[in-house]
Amino acid sequence: MSRKQKKVVEIRTSPHLKKAISVEQIMRNVVYALLPVCGWSVYQFGISALVLILVTTLTCILTESLFCRLSGRPNSVGDFSVVITGLLLALTLPPGFPLWMAAVAGFIAIGLGKSLFGGLGYNVMNPALVGRAFVQAAFPVAITTWTPGFAAGRFYEFIPSTLALPFMSPVDTGLWVKSHAVDGFTGATPLALQKFEHITAGTLDLLTGSVAGSAGETSALLIFVCGLYLAFRKMMDWRIPAAIFLATALISGPLHLMNPAIYPTPLFVILSGGLMLGAMFMATDMVVSPMTPRGVWLYGAVIGVLTVLIRQFGGLTEGVMYAILVANALSPLIASVTQPRIYGATSKEAES
Repeated sequence: MSRKQKKVVEIRTSPHLKKAISVEQIMRNVVYALLPVCGWSVYQFGISALVLILVTTLTCILTESLFCRLSGRPNSVGDFSVVITGLLLALTLPPGFPLWMAAVAGFIAIGLGKSLFGGLGYNVMNPALVGRAFVQAAFPVAITTWTPGFAAGRFYEFIPSTLALPFMSPVDTGLWVKSHAVDGFTGATPLALQKFEHITAGTLDLLTGSVAGSAGETSALLIFVCGLYLAFRKMMDWRIPAAIFLATALISGPLHLMNPAIYPTPLFVILSGGLMLGAMFMATDMVVSPMTPRGVWLYGAVIGVLTVLIRQFGGLTEGVMYAILVANALSPLIASVTQPRIYGATSKEAES
């Protein structure tokens, strides 16, 4: 057999990639997965939700461009990561959240949550949640003011608080006409009703989104399906949401069995509030989550446990945001302690 006819077998170490997937392709697909959630938000809450999404996304894009220019880095708007931050931020805010506050949240999300650490790949926490945490501390009343969806005039009239001027109430704007068309009443979320009045929303309502809540957190079924799209495309680690749901069920289940009148069922805990959105699209952020096989399970378990503890024993009705931020901070430690041992090496050799 001649040299040209000889077959050469190459032996390489993992990972064995079948095809190259760029950051831009991954981010673009995340945007695709979020678009149905945004569409449902607009359908449910109308023009206020649409403008809220546009304002947060545009603010994030402009802030990213500004900080790239100031730092001398190439403009990274084209990788779509900043668009994801803007969309996720809007979906975690009340649909009638004042637009100027939404712009502040967008600026903080990119400026403090991302650019301060060096841009994409260097942030230590999810930027959208950093922006949301800031406005929750700065504007606690606005962030907990909820408006019921499916109002008759939602496609041509704003929710009163949407156009409130800085440091002024909605009444001061003078822009609200025909207030009977959209109910300006502050609706209680399923979590608030359960925690303070022990009234549990129906499973079908939680699945379809027929409840009050943040702009993009109401329809658990739609969010789950959109997350599955990323999982099937292998652009999201399915083990993280699986660990979150499993830990949530294991902690909330015994509590419900001990006192069903006070503690809700595990299914209600998983479907209500922002847990589904957080588990599918925020906790799975590749930058701020561990990559080790055991680490992703531990990381998800931390989020699930903290969410239940904050919801049931804390003063807040929701705990997903803080649970994910704490897990983000613990991610380097989790990755460090869950590093797989080098094959054939002793534990001391693996550490050296």
